[in-house]
Amino acid sequence: MIAQLRICVPEKLSDAVMDCSTGELGVAEVSRQPGASVLPPGDVIDVLLARESVERLIEKLQALKVQEQGSISVSMPELVLSDRADKATVDAPGEGADAVIWDEVSRQTGEDSRLTWSYLAFLILATQLAAIGIVTNSTIAIVGAMAVGPEFGPLAALAVALVRRQWQLGRSAALALGVGFPVAMLAAAFTAWLSVPLGLFPADVLERGSAVEFIYHPGPYSLIVAVLAGTAGMLSVISRRSAALVGVFISVTTVPAAGFVAVALVLGEYQKAVGSALQLGLNLVGIVVAAVAVLIFYRLVTKRLPRGEDLRLRRKALGSSGS
Repeated sequence: MIAQLRICVPEKLSDAVMDCSTGELGVAEVSRQPGASVLPPGDVIDVLLARESVERLIEKLQALKVQEQGSISVSMPELVLSDRADKATVDAPGEGADAVIWDEVSRQTGEDSRLTWSYLAFLILATQLAAIGIVTNSTIAIVGAMAVGPEFGPLAALAVALVRRQWQLGRSAALALGVGFPVAMLAAAFTAWLSVPLGLFPADVLERGSAVEFIYHPGPYSLIVAVLAGTAGMLSVISRRSAALVGVFISVTTVPAAGFVAVALVLGEYQKAVGSALQLGLNLVGIVVAAVAVLIFYRLVTKRLPRGEDLRLRRKALGSSGS
């Protein structure tokens, strides 16, 4: 897997950036355009390299404070036909699919964790769908609510914030969860309160819904499913596999549990409301804990991977011993 870095840098840092780029293992091509940058004035340097080498090179560039005086942008070309690029992916330590670009993960989860109108709208719509599925005993509507719910974004951001100690990101994620769920539950409770006198569903509807009993009966498997979902979700974020993330949404009952709390409170089923709230809390905690564990594991693994300089020394030693 090949990545491309575009580095906009002042002329005084250009030589240092060139040295970092050309000296990194896994780099296939480096090109320099002197004076190509107008704002800020300086050079533009393009680097084609294996994805697994991106994080190491970014660390070196950040040590030079390139991001403060210029910019670093990362893109993933759809197709690169180059023998040098193929060799770079072989030489680079690790696998491209397992490579973590930490700034990319932080930026992606940060964008998904903000308390925006669209986030609130999706969460309210998802909770309404869940409430409808609950009162109509419709598993399809509940699954649809799981797919629409946007709550994994803030949960993933919270995990990243805990691991990387990015407290501003953590506050943003906590705000999205702490405001989003109560607002969505209040909206669902209001519509349920309006629906009862209109005769849209009977007051004893929760006594008949056998298909939704799993929502208010938390147990060991509730936590296990949440942990598995959190693990799969963070892996999908790291590996950029959106299809897997949709599957994660459908596997956890966060939004349905929130919808059930709202309906149960309106109907006076307080014991079931407490059970569903416990289910919601277990799922949220389980997802975050699992996501944190995945990030810590990847951080430990990537730190143990041999760096470019170490690999060169090893290969040189092996070559001299073979001769």
